[in-house]
Amino acid sequence: MSESAGVQQGSPAIGAAGSAPAAPGAGGTEGSGATVGSARIAAKKAQLRSSPRPKKLEKLGVYSSCKAEGGCKCNGWKSQNPPPTPPRTDQQPNTVNLLEPCRSCSHTLGDHVTHLENVSEEEMNRLLGIVLDVEYLYTCVHKEEDADTKQVYFSLFKLLRKCILQMGKPVVEAQESPPFEKPSIEQGVNNFVQYKFSHLPSKERQTIVELAKMFLNQINYWQLETPSQRRQRAPADDAAGYKVNYTRWLCYCNVPQFCDSLPRYETTQIFGRTLLGSVFTVMRKQLLEQARQEKDTLPPEKRTLILTHFPKFLSMLEEEVYSHSSPIWSEDFLVGSTGGQIPIHTVISAPPVARPLYYSTSPVSVDPSSCGSVSPARKTASALEPSLGGQKRKPSEPIPHDETKKLRIVGDIPMELINEVMATITDPTSMLGPETSLLSAHSARDEAARLEERRGVIEFHVIGNSLNQKPNKRILMWLVGLQNVFSHQLPRMPKEYITRLVFDPKHKTLSLIKDGRVIGGICFRMFPSQGFTEIVFCAVTSNEQVKGYGTHLMNHLKEYHIKHDILNFLTYADEYAIGYFKKQGFSKDIKVPKAKYLGYIKDYEGATLMGCELNPSIPYTEFSVIIKKQKEIIKKLIERKQAQIRKVYPGLSCFKEGVRQIPIESIPGIRETGWKPVGKGKELKDPDQLYSTLKTILQHVKNAWPFMEPVKKTEAPGYYQVIRFPMDLKTMSERLKSRYYTTRKLFMADMQRIFTNCREYNPPESQYYKCANLLEKVFYTKIKEAGLIEK
Repeated sequence: MSESAGVQQGSPAIGAAGSAPAAPGAGGTEGSGATVGSARIAAKKAQLRSSPRPKKLEKLGVYSSCKAEGGCKCNGWKSQNPPPTPPRTDQQPNTVNLLEPCRSCSHTLGDHVTHLENVSEEEMNRLLGIVLDVEYLYTCVHKEEDADTKQVYFSLFKLLRKCILQMGKPVVEAQESPPFEKPSIEQGVNNFVQYKFSHLPSKERQTIVELAKMFLNQINYWQLETPSQRRQRAPADDAAGYKVNYTRWLCYCNVPQFCDSLPRYETTQIFGRTLLGSVFTVMRKQLLEQARQEKDTLPPEKRTLILTHFPKFLSMLEEEVYSHSSPIWSEDFLVGSTGGQIPIHTVISAPPVARPLYYSTSPVSVDPSSCGSVSPARKTASALEPSLGGQKRKPSEPIPHDETKKLRIVGDIPMELINEVMATITDPTSMLGPETSLLSAHSARDEAARLEERRGVIEFHVIGNSLNQKPNKRILMWLVGLQNVFSHQLPRMPKEYITRLVFDPKHKTLSLIKDGRVIGGICFRMFPSQGFTEIVFCAVTSNEQVKGYGTHLMNHLKEYHIKHDILNFLTYADEYAIGYFKKQGFSKDIKVPKAKYLGYIKDYEGATLMGCELNPSIPYTEFSVIIKKQKEIIKKLIERKQAQIRKVYPGLSCFKEGVRQIPIESIPGIRETGWKPVGKGKELKDPDQLYSTLKTILQHVKNAWPFMEPVKKTEAPGYYQVIRFPMDLKTMSERLKSRYYTTRKLFMADMQRIFTNCREYNPPESQYYKCANLLEKVFYTKIKEAGLIEK
């Protein structure tokens, strides 16, 4: 912001806990009091603008510098006999004396407003609107108790005050101007709807659009917590980054709702993933809590939408918000072929009074201070899962590109065949996950727990004690419950020791909550500098065991640590726990160097040290479901191939007669299965001849513009997260010059990698995909002409 405004980038801004302009509360949507306040200001402006011109001059004179000869430095006319309290606008007398002297400089009121004599009525009314905004902010400055908040009020006050003096238009200047991040929240949600729900029939898809509109509308009128409040609640978060976004939000989105002389922007249009990620967890919890409290007052047609579909929508969106590899935040996100962008933005202009009841003016009872919630909603939703509409994909509706990219098996089965097979799967118990397959003999251990989590029966929260914050009653009750569970399930462990570690501020516990009480948990201590976490206690109460809770607990803990970039677990397991930890991926083969953990964790006599290395690419809470889907796809592919091969051939008898080896192609029916002999070509043994031949081939394909040089990160964000082994023609040329290609197979492998990478990252309808197909034909033609493979 400019010096006249006095607000610097990153400085604390107007707090939601202030008296104005934001409604009270540490978060939540705008309350009715704030709406009334805004309407009151608008009414005052309308009344003042309808006043006689002399009255307007008097009002503006208070904020106008003196123009009398002699260089008077008075910056505003002051009445000689001011009333003891500011009079109401409708009670002020209509008679205005322009000859009345100023209490400060003794020059007349007329000397302060000479520059306004020829100003149009429209410009006069604009300046009067700024005047009332200045007075409103001045009141806020005096009522606000927080020093940082007071500073920003005063900065905006000075900005508007200067605009009146200079008769200019207020512009909040900063190092960066809106939008601050691309894609915006609005575009990201739009992409999310396309990414996850483009396959739905129009009716179900419209339901999703309505949910998206509802969510975006809530964000536009959501009151953020102050940086100081956030530091108390989540001290480990990026405080500086949040402070910058918070300042921007107040200056560009929040204060302009009340001071309309400042330019106003919608939160969802100028902010992106960063701000959404900082508020999503708290916002989601408050919205759902408020909906549950007010479910009896909801209209019947909205009740199912809000209580059933909206939680699922938020759960699926939460995964994309916090996933490092989600494609919806890519600036070059490509929508599916089912249609263009959804006009979600049409809801943003809706006034706050038009919003339904989904708001909360106060925090929910469970304050997430000191706990980063592992939400029960980090779900992986694909086209194979039942969506909110409950409909499966039709055969005629293709899978969106980004889902295609996830399912692609490089160099193996064509995606077109996989899509076709997926569309023919009609057994709901085989593909739809835990909702319909709980009784299956092949169900995963954690399917029952996952289903209960989706239904809201159980919740997972990472909690811990704190010596720096005010104790939260609910958190303390949960910690006591965890101490009881560990004490009962680990009888050989001293209770005093359990109590000390559970309540130790350096330890955290992933707690399993059912019906408001603790039924299990995993106590751990993180060592970020050493790259590992020590698991201290792990237990589920005896009457809740054999339900998959232990597995699901560990899976949530794994995903929590992946978010925090800690990819190794260590634990000392006793003889009764070794089996459990082995099932969770632990082994006695410790990947962490001994120097990293020696002296950091305590040795337990009679226990075995076990470790687990996490893979950040695995969604652990959904891993069993994904494997199940893959198995079903392979099963269908096998059945499909078997159905195509109807002829049954007799078995081979030649080996009984003493034959030791036969050509593969001589086996009856082998060619009918689609098997082809591996192409054999002439391997050039002369290095110079090989170099010359490969150079000639490379010359014929080097003009393929998409593959000339390595892909730039700025042109394809996230490319190197998807493509692990990039290759391009420039790199191949350099390798050829350095005599890297000692055989034709090395050369062909690198060239094939270019085609494979292109098809994996780009959709089939893109020009890059088509260019790869064309280049591949040219390449193999030249390879055959050179005699390196058989024609």
